[in-house]
Amino acid sequence: MWSLGVAFVAHTWQVRTFGVEEEFLIVDPVNGSPVPLAGDILRLHSSGPQAVAPPLGPTLAIELQQEQIEVITSPHSSLSALGAEIRAGRSYADSLARKAGARIAALATSPLAVIPHATKTERYDALLEKFAMTAREQLTCGYHVHVSVDSDEEGVAVLDRIRSWLPVLTALSSNSPFWNGADSGYASFRTQAWNRWSSAGPTEVFGSAAAYHSLVADLSGTGVIMSPDFDARLSARHPTVEIRVSDVCLDARDTVLIAALVRALVDTAAREWKSGQRPDMVSAAVLRQATWRASRFGLHGELLDAKTHRPDTAKHVLAALHSHVRDALEETGDALYAKEGLQRILSQGTGAARQRQAHQRTGSLAGVVAYATGVTHLEPVDNQHTGEPYLSTDAGTAVLVAS
Repeated sequence: MWSLGVAFVAHTWQVRTFGVEEEFLIVDPVNGSPVPLAGDILRLHSSGPQAVAPPLGPTLAIELQQEQIEVITSPHSSLSALGAEIRAGRSYADSLARKAGARIAALATSPLAVIPHATKTERYDALLEKFAMTAREQLTCGYHVHVSVDSDEEGVAVLDRIRSWLPVLTALSSNSPFWNGADSGYASFRTQAWNRWSSAGPTEVFGSAAAYHSLVADLSGTGVIMSPDFDARLSARHPTVEIRVSDVCLDARDTVLIAALVRALVDTAAREWKSGQRPDMVSAAVLRQATWRASRFGLHGELLDAKTHRPDTAKHVLAALHSHVRDALEETGDALYAKEGLQRILSQGTGAARQRQAHQRTGSLAGVVAYATGVTHLEPVDNQHTGEPYLSTDAGTAVLVAS
């Protein structure tokens, strides 16, 4: 949910602005269980010095469940400025959570079993009534990137031309291997849970802004949804496209990397449209298989190549993505960060892989949460450490020992 206080400017010939929304779990710092303290954290936010509109700082918002909180950045034109606010937002939300007796963890699903507590608003009450168990169980934390566009026409042209690349972002961000106290077997089980919503997932090529708006109106006319949960869509409030396929990233460096890649995808797609290049007409049904592979395997299995739509190694698919957006990355000055970030994730692993490694080390899901909480709040200099100094285990229970 994008803050009404955020003011995106329409894209001009200059660098596109972009901003992000990250959703986080609120967890008990000792046993790792999600705790329903979003209301307490929002009250602390509203009464504190940060209770001001951007661009003076990140802002916070409620989500469907009280065990989660959303942190929203201002729009930025530089990757470094966006990265700084992403880290500041995580730190700020965590400082309020600490005052409420909890911590903030970048986990896209809870490793530990939980019965969520829904946030009481008219909108969420209606969702729960209509979607029943799908809504009741929907304690998932995603990561959305907004990128400015000139117009709805340009925005829809972008949506039509980035569809095939979005599953690669799902794989890169995968950070939800556990569900209901067990290993799901998936790298991003959040994607599986999220796709239970009636309008979630990839779309067919629209071809025009008129066709996009016609479909949205038709969907609204069914009485099932108010706004579509497409993998990527036009923002209803800002001159942006909103890319919505990623798990919240365990490591803030991955968050920044994906923002850079998304902006580059938007730039590349807009140029293709302006040059008359037609979009790939691959069906949404095939793209759903690409999303399934990305969700199931992350980077530890074959993905679908975004051009051939046939299985290939994750390394080759990432290389193809990098090649596709290299010119755009060079022009914004983000090329080196993107290249090193992709190499780092291939070497170090996604959030899902790192969670599973933490589980192997600690032998407990509470240990996974403690590890994840530590990584969530690492500063760049801390990430240079080769060890994992975040856990102390005692009788199968892990507690955070580094902050």
